[in-house]
Amino acid sequence: MVVVTDHNEAQPIEPLTIGGKVLYRWLFTERGRLARRLAEQFGRDIGPYRQLPSDELVDTISPATEENLRVFAESLRDRVTPSLPDLTGPITASAARRAGEGLPLDAVMSAYGMGMLETWRAMVAGARPEDLDDVLACTELALGYLQCACTAVAAAYLDERRRMESDEQQRRYTLMSALLRGEPLVDPARQAGIRLPPRYLVLCVTFARHQDEEPPGVGATMAAQRKVYRADEELERSIGEPVLSLLDTNGGTVLLPAAAPGDLDADGLVARMGLAVGVEVIAAGVLAEPDQVAEAAAQAQEILELARAFGRGPGYYRLADVLLEYQLTRPTAARSELSALLAPLDDHPDLLFTLEAYLRLGLNRRRTATQLHVHPNTVDYRLRKAIVLTGLDPGDPAQLQRIGAALAIRRFSRGHLTRD
Repeated sequence: MVVVTDHNEAQPIEPLTIGGKVLYRWLFTERGRLARRLAEQFGRDIGPYRQLPSDELVDTISPATEENLRVFAESLRDRVTPSLPDLTGPITASAARRAGEGLPLDAVMSAYGMGMLETWRAMVAGARPEDLDDVLACTELALGYLQCACTAVAAAYLDERRRMESDEQQRRYTLMSALLRGEPLVDPARQAGIRLPPRYLVLCVTFARHQDEEPPGVGATMAAQRKVYRADEELERSIGEPVLSLLDTNGGTVLLPAAAPGDLDADGLVARMGLAVGVEVIAAGVLAEPDQVAEAAAQAQEILELARAFGRGPGYYRLADVLLEYQLTRPTAARSELSALLAPLDDHPDLLFTLEAYLRLGLNRRRTATQLHVHPNTVDYRLRKAIVLTGLDPGDPAQLQRIGAALAIRRFSRGHLTRD
């Protein structure tokens, strides 16, 4: 029988060989292809894994499986079962991510059992009678690795679940609620063990729906939870510490500590968050001292609504980015009067649509015609008719400003009502 040696012994270790292949060398060489095949099998044969998108299996599950195979190959080479510290790192980090994304623990354990069984079958394929001792030694090492790996993975998974549900996390939520409600902060901050920063960047965020959220069922639920978990993960990685956040599958509010204006690269952060969650992210931010967070959150939400209503793309927006729209959409008597200037076009949507496109495209009739798929003469005709009905000529600079303001107010009202 093979004697398993200690790491510190210097005597040569006879390599395990089955069917003419040296096992550890074979597994080092084949681990990438084998990992991809195993990930595909998980996606076919394990229920919750069937709900994962194919790119998740390729980009996340397959690399984690390959890392397991690499460590197991080292176990075969040294003919010793790894210790729990040997598995700490990418393997346990992957288990924690599975917990955060809502993949059930029994599914994760099934994947480990299935993966080791298929790996063992591949290693002993072609075994000859004279390989019996090495087959037995390989089997013992495979079972030892599976036991150790399942222990480490289950511990990391459960630790992450406990972290997500911990009293500390609840105290952080209590502090964030007090900040967002404008309530006294001394006691919640002390109980959460957090020293309030000089100011926060109050970030309101909205997530687009991921395509994997569309079909109802377990897969959609996991896809939504994965989106939120990865957003929180990216925030923590970018800031270097846990942040106060209240995010759900549609978005939410995040409070990022900022010692001084310009400390945070909010544009880069929002872009990285979009890459992490795999959907378009639109965010708006306002810098505020802790006792002003409630007001800042309300303003950030208004900026976000404006960015969405006016068709701004994904990215980060400040008040300076929507100054005109913000001013025009405040609830004043002037706003109603400005909107009413174009009321004669309410029964002529083609005229209103043409006028809006004409202004958006810099008063260029040919570009307007191209975008609307009509002849330039049609654009001229519609503009003349709009002028007759409203008495407002976009060729007059003073009247052009009034038309632009009226269109902005109407567009915001239209988008706001749609969301409500």
